Amino acid sequence: MTTEAAEAAEVGDTGSTHPSPPDRPRAGSGSRSAEPPAGPDSGASDGDDPTATAVFRVPVVSGRPPSPSPGRGEDDAPEPGEPRASGPGETGETGESREPGDAEGPERPGETGKSGGSGGSGGEVAGAGVPGTTEARHEDGGSILDSSVVDTSVIDTSVMVPAEDENGNDEGDRGDRGDRNDRAARRVPRTAGEAATPPPAALGTGPASPPRTGATASGAPADTTADLRRRSGPAPGRTAGSPATATATPPGPTGEAGGPVAKPSWAATLVRTAGTWLPPLLTVEGLIMYVLALRVAPGPLRGVDLTHIDGLGLISALPGTAFAAILLMITAFFVTIAQNTDRKFLLLFQIAAITFALHGAAALIEDTPRFHTAYVHAGFVEFINRTGMSSPILDARFAWPGFFALVAFVTKAAGVTDLTTIMRWTPLLSNLLYLLPFVLILRQVVATTRARWFAALLFVIVQWIGQDYLSPQGFTYAIYLAFVAIVLRWFGKVEPRGQTAPPKGRIRRLLARLDGLTSGELAHSTGVYDRSIMLIVLIGLFGTATASHQITPFMMLGVLTGLILLRRCSLSWALPFFLGLMVLAWISYQTVTFWSGHIDQLFGGLGRVLENLQRNTGDRIEGSDPRHAMVLMARLGICAVILLLAATGLLRRLRRGVGDRAALLLLCVPVLALGLQSYGGEIGLRIYLFALPGACILAAYAFFPNLPAGTAESPEETVPIRRRNIRFNPELTRRISLLLAAGCALVLAMAFLVARYGNEQFERVSKGEVQAMHYVYRHDEPSGRVLFLVPTIGPEVTPTIPWGERDFDKISYQQVLVDKNPAQLSSVIDKLRMLPPNTYLIASRGQAAYLQLNHGFPDDWAKRFRAALDVSPELKRVFNSRDAAVYTLKSYPKDAEIPEPQPLLGFGDRGSPLTPIGLGALGVTWAALFAYEMYRLRGLDRAPRTRRRILFVAVPAFVLAVAVIVERFIVIGFSQLQ
Repeated sequence: MTTEAAEAAEVGDTGSTHPSPPDRPRAGSGSRSAEPPAGPDSGASDGDDPTATAVFRVPVVSGRPPSPSPGRGEDDAPEPGEPRASGPGETGETGESREPGDAEGPERPGETGKSGGSGGSGGEVAGAGVPGTTEARHEDGGSILDSSVVDTSVIDTSVMVPAEDENGNDEGDRGDRGDRNDRAARRVPRTAGEAATPPPAALGTGPASPPRTGATASGAPADTTADLRRRSGPAPGRTAGSPATATATPPGPTGEAGGPVAKPSWAATLVRTAGTWLPPLLTVEGLIMYVLALRVAPGPLRGVDLTHIDGLGLISALPGTAFAAILLMITAFFVTIAQNTDRKFLLLFQIAAITFALHGAAALIEDTPRFHTAYVHAGFVEFINRTGMSSPILDARFAWPGFFALVAFVTKAAGVTDLTTIMRWTPLLSNLLYLLPFVLILRQVVATTRARWFAALLFVIVQWIGQDYLSPQGFTYAIYLAFVAIVLRWFGKVEPRGQTAPPKGRIRRLLARLDGLTSGELAHSTGVYDRSIMLIVLIGLFGTATASHQITPFMMLGVLTGLILLRRCSLSWALPFFLGLMVLAWISYQTVTFWSGHIDQLFGGLGRVLENLQRNTGDRIEGSDPRHAMVLMARLGICAVILLLAATGLLRRLRRGVGDRAALLLLCVPVLALGLQSYGGEIGLRIYLFALPGACILAAYAFFPNLPAGTAESPEETVPIRRRNIRFNPELTRRISLLLAAGCALVLAMAFLVARYGNEQFERVSKGEVQAMHYVYRHDEPSGRVLFLVPTIGPEVTPTIPWGERDFDKISYQQVLVDKNPAQLSSVIDKLRMLPPNTYLIASRGQAAYLQLNHGFPDDWAKRFRAALDVSPELKRVFNSRDAAVYTLKSYPKDAEIPEPQPLLGFGDRGSPLTPIGLGALGVTWAALFAYEMYRLRGLDRAPRTRRRILFVAVPAFVLAVAVIVERFIVIGFSQLQ
């Protein structure tokens, strides 16, 4: 179909929506000439994708006159709040205005049109399943319902030949051409009186053709759609003067002269099927090119020399072929989604390949795991394996030991003693793991194939935070995504839209309009048994997160509560109270060593939103290196772009009458954490991390805001009919949307390399630094001390050395002040003199890079500092490598002794008088709330009296349990301050 015809169809033309090709002879009446159906090539411009979706109408003739609404024309948009069909099986008109220039309109899954009798055949043609219909006048007095917009990848319009009636006449002679297209597309069975009969021989150029495949002598229905799928051109056996019939020639292709048609060459076949084999080939080629570019020996346009890394990070050392490979893989991804087919396994493979290129770069280049904090987490695992316990006295993270205990159990059972390989590949494996629940989340939103998979791609290329290493945060983030996916998939709820509220105030009118929006989420009906199992899984996931991380449980609880408030979850309020009590109980009873005497550290950040925000944004834009300042700005730029795209996508969906409550909730709930505490200056990073799922979904709508088709005959994305004039060619704007999305993805991918690996000068760990720490581990009996370099003495300073990998209970790590003048060593020597033997100073490349990029130390400071340490008469060097050296005092006093390590146990039982009562109340409350939720899963009308009795037990027990928790905070916490 031509673009002009598509525009005419979408602005409300009440006549035939098909172009008018030259007339041809046909059977039946000679007063009107039959028009051949518009084929894919009839109006396509040169270079159009043959698999692209074409737009045509399938009108349905109704015998009753139209009854337009008073005061509204045929093409007028409905008033705000007017009910529209939104779910499978519902009927109505879409009535949604489109923005000028949009390539695609609001597609409503499952909407159906109106049905009416067929004006010329004597039968009825059902209109169910036609999304987005409007009324128009038919030339014979009937009513034509504008058809659905059908994807030519499902039905080929070029072979929709007219059927014949019982007299051998073309059905097109008796009505609009859309009648036959509708019958062909819907596979409406013929009645006994409509059996196809051969046309008179005098009207044809040869003998009569045999009946169509699938038709029986008794008039059995023929599978017209299956026949149309097998044919891609004019009906075989028809010549220039033959009538337009629905018959087929005997097997064997024939040309226009009746001769055999030459078999297509292999080259033509390859070109025709390029959309199938080209994307996976390009992806594999890009993946191989990328691996070779990073792993081969350094040379022109290949290999990586780590000494070339500057303030921009790893991107400054990557060869050009690596960028070309990333470009190739992203291009292959967009070639796939441009075909408008949901090739799930191919798209998942392509996104996994892009994830490998972006998140696996460091693992390919570097031989040791990056991130110094990963080594201390490995030390926690080693401590649990060695002692069989955790000790919050050593570190506050041991108060949430769930992740470390799990890794210790798995590695010990598998016989793994060295976690180096696991730590090296954990970032890549974590991001691949995140994809699985996020794709399940995407399957629960009402969006097109392009929007869903583009959101998955965005989720990969904007996740630069770096919390995916061997850490509790990276582990519980996967639990968070799985928790949200289960809630939306098994407990999602979409309520039918209510009637418009009377206009009695702005708030009520606004709420009425919001309630009238089409739901942006899907609801699934599942059995009681399945939901009961998934409820237990939800509680298990939440309990694991509660025992492993401080922030993640609050994010999970906030999302669940918000979905219940917004009526997008069928669970009751019993579950949020159940889970919330679980978090409070863990903090009160299991982390008492952490918070006792540190109440201000636990609750001091409540309500300090601006202060917490400043510590996470402005305080991080520091440093004197201009190239490293670009890294910090790139990170903020990615955040700004993704949030801007999310706002744009939200507005475009609202213009189409769609309310994406779940995605908006996933975006906004993490922001509430700003009112809790600064979390060591990292709460802003965690908010961004948890807001990414919702932000990526809404950002994808900025390019692809339309709804998918919902009928069985057109399962692919379609273009609904508009009610406003179109300023631009829809096919052109559709291609522009894909190009803009591809350009945005490429820019964000390049920015990701800067944001993620911009600190590579001091975040990467070399073999020399690891070997220096191993020297300390070999000389730490019975205890040891390690001094690391800092520009200022202060709390919450993480060493930029691979610390804590072993003997975490034997070695203490302390700060030592250094000056920009490397020759000034007085503070270093004084610190060493104050400490007992087995105290070591580590001077490493990573620490020097951190001081240089973030605190303005000179470029040659590391070299001059190590030279000054070497010539100092009071120090001796005990270990030396290119990237690190270990120093200690030459001599200690004779009576100096090495102290024993600090104790591993706590300070005894810190209970309160009401603690036993609180424990009993906790058990009763959890049992009662769980029983209430299980009864409710069976249905709201089942056992209401039993549920009320359960609440009579649960509510007092809950109040008592919370009261005891508060009493413990008061008695234990403030008693330590005296």
